[in-house]
Amino acid sequence: MATTPAPTPAPFDPADAAPLDDGPSPEEIRDPEMVGLDRAITALITVVPFALLFVAASQAWNRSLHWREVIILVALYVPTALGVTVGFHRLLTHRAFKTSPALRGLFAVLGTMAVEGPVINWVADHRKHHIYTDRPGDPHSPHVDHGHGVKGALKGLFHAHVGWLFIHDQRGARERFTRDLIADPVVSFVDKTFILWSLLGLAIPFGLGYLLGGDLDAALAATLWGGAVRIFLLHHVTYSINSLCHFFGRRRFQTGDESRNLAWLAPLSMGEAWHNNHHAFPTSAYHGLGRRELDVSGLTISALEKAGLVWDVQRPSAERMAAKAVAG
Repeated sequence: MATTPAPTPAPFDPADAAPLDDGPSPEEIRDPEMVGLDRAITALITVVPFALLFVAASQAWNRSLHWREVIILVALYVPTALGVTVGFHRLLTHRAFKTSPALRGLFAVLGTMAVEGPVINWVADHRKHHIYTDRPGDPHSPHVDHGHGVKGALKGLFHAHVGWLFIHDQRGARERFTRDLIADPVVSFVDKTFILWSLLGLAIPFGLGYLLGGDLDAALAATLWGGAVRIFLLHHVTYSINSLCHFFGRRRFQTGDESRNLAWLAPLSMGEAWHNNHHAFPTSAYHGLGRRELDVSGLTISALEKAGLVWDVQRPSAERMAAKAVAG
């Protein structure tokens, strides 16, 4: 007997949050739990890929790097990056389009394999960031309470890039910002099984390396490149959206914050670096809003839409873009 699919959970409504000028209420800040353990795990996830990068660099320098490792790196980087950009960000955070539970779960799994934390925590922090962008309450602004001059700028950039990961006094409360995802059985399951999918992101390159290389050395080399190096690159591309894209680049639209478009970062970030565009139109499925603004995530969504796998894709109208455009 056919069953009726569960409806897509209601999106988060920014009107539910405290007014911007009031700052965050206690209910909007996640209660710190097991902070010491969280910081230790964060340090492990952050430092280990960085340390292994030197091993990878030595391997490349000694010409023991094979094309299969590069291919595996790219083959894992692209889908896990899209899991973050299309899945975590445009679908689950901003509801820029709709899709089936199966594809929603696949994107959540791929994003989790990037090892940037459980999906619901990620979304809660990002939704809070949009409500309090570059104001008190923003979990990772480079412009709030970091001092002035070069020292203040460097301190702010460090905080926005990685420092905020170790601080828990402005993280978004799950119950406040992600009630829709907590109620979503697919996303909630992926969130609870974070460790499983993170380990799968290492097991896949290991298996591919063994399959293509035929021995344990090839499997370990593939895990190094398709696992540790991939995670390192994707982490710091994502972190650069928080830091560099709120400090450097062009402002195409009026947004009331310090978001910027950073063209050189767009290819690696799958289009996320058109960050001023995104802050101007947060629910848009497309961040690249001009012909020369490459947006791989947007192109992916377009392809899925043509295939009938996603629908209700949000696009800003020409009139809305013209109304927000920066003069000159």
